[in-house]
Amino acid sequence: MRTFKSLLAGLGGALTLNFIHETVRHFDPAAPRVDKLGEQALSKSMVNIGINPPEGNQLYQATLAGDILSNALYYSLIDGKNKTRYWLKGGLFGLAAGIGALSLPEPLGLDSEPVAGSTKRKNLTVLYYVAGGLATAGILHLLNKKR
Repeated sequence: MRTFKSLLAGLGGALTLNFIHETVRHFDPAAPRVDKLGEQALSKSMVNIGINPPEGNQLYQATLAGDILSNALYYSLIDGKNKTRYWLKGGLFGLAAGIGALSLPEPLGLDSEPVAGSTKRKNLTVLYYVAGGLATAGILHLLNKKR
């Protein structure tokens, strides 16, 4: 049951992250484009193993699905034996993911401009991931509350 709760909370955090990203990017052309970074990563990975990557909307949908799944699994790690540290762990996991989103593209041969092209993009990218971590912490808090 604990694994289910962890995964459910992680999914909630991942959906929060993606909801914020998708909403803001439709209203602000200067917002981070985490989706574009994900599309680069997916396309490059597929090419490297000899598979033709999808294009257009199919690439976007595949990237979104992979992003939600991978972030759900990552955020599910926030759960643990110490129930009082959900908020701290959620914030720190989000911070680590946000910093990773800024620092890993270039070493991986990806263009970091969609997430790190300006100070605003950098700050919002980290903020999105922290929000996902804190949403996960909140869900875990609610799911494990003693009735």
